[in-house]
Amino acid sequence: MKKENIATLLSTNAYPGRGIIIGRSEDGKKAVTAYFIMGRSENSRNRVFVTEGEGIRTQAFDESKLTDPSLIIYAPVRVLDDLTIVTNGDQTDTVYDGMKKGLTFEQSLREREFEPDAPNYTPRISGVMKVKDGAYSYSMSILKSDNGSDANCLRYTFDYANPAAGEGRFIHTYMGDGNPLPSFEGEPERIGIEGDIDSFTNLLWDNLNADNKVSLFVRYIDIENGTCDTRIVNKNR
Repeated sequence: MKKENIATLLSTNAYPGRGIIIGRSEDGKKAVTAYFIMGRSENSRNRVFVTEGEGIRTQAFDESKLTDPSLIIYAPVRVLDDLTIVTNGDQTDTVYDGMKKGLTFEQSLREREFEPDAPNYTPRISGVMKVKDGAYSYSMSILKSDNGSDANCLRYTFDYANPAAGEGRFIHTYMGDGNPLPSFEGEPERIGIEGDIDSFTNLLWDNLNADNKVSLFVRYIDIENGTCDTRIVNKNR
């Protein structure tokens, strides 16, 4: 698979929706993840990321303008021991609870499917990173409708052992803008990861569509000792 330029992928897509990036830093020392949200409606745009424990949660920026919290208020990132879970919905809790009970990532998601937001049926995208004793691996998942039909949920899981330095995978909910919104297709896109956490954060934020971007989370985890560095950027301040 060709390695794509993440700045180009973002700048040429006005509405990828919500996106997850997981990979390894250029120097090979850090496990990298990023999660962003976008919005077209006032309700979707009225959000910020806030820290919650070792993870984050979405929160209404102006509570008086919040009309429907379903599907937009959730914890995108949670940490379970040596696992970092990143998703685009409340399936973060499903994965957390399932893996805490000894289920695999894939098994934990068996009880979930795409979002009930007809006619879009937004895919549920998820990722889990394992950093332990100097070893690093990750998995990504997408649960999507069968070509826009709610009769069947298509389930895909992608596993990445010992990921290469300076590379990552990018999965997002939509191929672009539209009505209905076209679901992501294919396996997660292979991208390059360059620079430190600040330069990578700025690169992502600067190339997300200025009108539609809402919030961005980026985390670098030291593979040797598990310490992490986090950045959060909110359009609403």
